[in-house]
Amino acid sequence: MIKSGAYVALARLLRPWSLLTIWVGLAGIAGCAFSRGDLGTPFNDNDVSAIKKGKTTIEQVVQLLGAPDNIRQINGEEVFHYYRYTLKHGTVLVFSRVNIASDDLYVFFNKEGVVDEVLYGKGTDKLKFQYWPFGN
Repeated sequence: MIKSGAYVALARLLRPWSLLTIWVGLAGIAGCAFSRGDLGTPFNDNDVSAIKKGKTTIEQVVQLLGAPDNIRQINGEEVFHYYRYTLKHGTVLVFSRVNIASDDLYVFFNKEGVVDEVLYGKGTDKLKFQYWPFGN
């Protein structure tokens, strides 16, 4: 039979190991996961650069890039919006971080159906995995 003083000493000895066992058990349950998702297809930079202001028509843009993801009417003129989104997600133990970036292409047409303006932003090539949720 263990005397009360010896029981307390044993409990003090096992306490750090118990916390470590609990922590390892939780880590095993939580695990690690890394995932990536894409919506849309990457833009071909040559196709984007082939769109010329004042020269390229709606039909030519559709031939180059396909149907737009979105069409807007602004001041009676059409705006085609093409986009691509990339998501990267990392989880380590109980810490998680999600990063999302997009490539956006807006093609503005005048009333005659000729390109008036092209706006292109590319952010998906700079996206990286970051599993640590605090800061950069």
